[in-house]
Amino acid sequence: MSKVSQFQEEREQLNQLVLTHENLTVKRFYNLDTKAYSDGALPRKVKELLGLVASFVLRCDDCITYHLIQCHQQGVSDEELVEALAIGLVVGGSITIPHQRRAMEMWDELNRQDEREGK
Repeated sequence: MSKVSQFQEEREQLNQLVLTHENLTVKRFYNLDTKAYSDGALPRKVKELLGLVASFVLRCDDCITYHLIQCHQQGVSDEELVEALAIGLVVGGSITIPHQRRAMEMWDELNRQDEREGK
């Protein structure tokens, strides 16, 4: 199983576990998160890049992976991704470099997955 598939499967299972507790605050937060990334004055693609950079600076690997997948689905190019992560590096400093390495590894996996699927 690829890292992408493993991440998505685990995330889905854990989200379902969290939601089984029927907490209104949690449900509202999840809904707010979903709505925040919808097209608006800024297109979803830009919002996903913003989410990626924020996650990168905060050094949350799960969040970085999630936003990489979303960026990939939104058609972010390799060049756009590298520039966005460069901004994160400037803001976050050298401590973000290990996260940059893992992000690029995941991005390469997403691109290889496209190649295998003929996209």
